[in-house]
This record gives sequence, C-alpha cells and structure tokens, in this order.
Amino acid sequence: MKLVEKLLYVVIRALVVMMALVVLFASLDLAWIIIGDLIVPPYLLFDVSRLLEIFGMFLLILIGIELLESIRTYLDHKLIHLEVVLTVALIAIARKVIILDVKELEGLKLMGIGIIIAALSGGYVYIRRCREGSICKADPGKGQQSSAA
Repeated sequence: MKLVEKLLYVVIRALVVMMALVVLFASLDLAWIIIGDLIVPPYLLFDVSRLLEIFGMFLLILIGIELLESIRTYLDHKLIHLEVVLTVALIAIARKVIILDVKELEGLKLMGIGIIIAALSGGYVYIRRCREGSICKADPGKGQQSSAA
C-alpha cells in the first residue's frame, strides 16, 4: 500500500503543478487580450462579443483557481470539500450561461440549465447550512410534542 500512496502523492503534486501552469498561462493570455484590445482604435472600448469572450475566459481562470483550492484541501485534510466542488460547478454553469447564445437554444435546454442552476444552488445552501450548524444536527426534543402540559 505504501507504493500506491506514494504514487498518488506524486500524481496529485503533478496535477497541482500542471493546474497552476494552466491558470498562470490563461491569466497571461487574458491580460494580453485585454491590453491588446485597449491599445487599438477605438481606444478603451470593447464590443459585446469580445466582452463575452473576456468574461468567459475570466470565469474559466476562476474555475482553475477553485480546482486548485479543491486539490489543496484534499492534500491538507484528505477530504473533498463539497462547497468548493459545488462552487466550481456553479461558476462553470454561470460561464456557460454568460457565453450562451439564447436565441439559438431550444426552450427545453434552457429549462434544463435552469434546473441545474437551481439544484446546484440548493445543494450549496444545504451544505453551507449544515456546516454552520443551523440544520443537520440531531435534536431529540425537536419535532416531538410533550403530552404533559
């Protein structure tokens, strides 16, 4: 089992390095795009399609950062932090919605995306409340009514 644990350690470290490089190069690419668009006429203006591309790239970088956080949490505590996973999923679906051309999509697909957003949001709120302790704690006296009054 020691060999498997060492292999897992090496693979996870390699993933962290590769993900960090991807986030770094994507950030540099985004900066290059923004600076390039700012210095060509018309100065300081972006058209709508370029803005959507920039927002999509920004959210993609944010997803990479959240994935790095998820890997770091796994390395530190040997557990998968559900809040981070749900946050990554919400950012990914938000990115999809931002770059989506709604005019070319069927109503059923839009409803599906809406249901996915609602489910992820509900799961995030539930996990967050469980962590804060406002729900998920067993209280033996709760929900039971006393017959002696």
